[in-house]
Amino acid sequence: MDQGIGQFIPLILIFVIFYFFLIRPQQKKVKEHKAMVENLSRGDKVVTSAGIIGTVERIIDNEKVEVQIADNVKVEIIKSTGIQGLLNSPEVKK
Repeated sequence: MDQGIGQFIPLILIFVIFYFFLIRPQQKKVKEHKAMVENLSRGDKVVTSAGIIGTVERIIDNEKVEVQIADNVKVEIIKSTGIQGLLNSPEVKK
């Protein structure tokens, strides 16, 4: 009986390590990104997933925003996948 449980201990340890070093941080990152995207407002400077820096001109709906990337050049971007980060974030990363 003890041998059977002893064989599963390394597998359980591997799962615990994967959870704390891979799964949990990824879930936290996704949650932070979702909160950032939901709190976008006019005037925020953003970086798109393509690496283009622009300013949010208007929120079209829950899924899209209009971003000005140059003078008289505005593009519609899907918020959840098109916005990678916020440049003028009030909180300082350490």
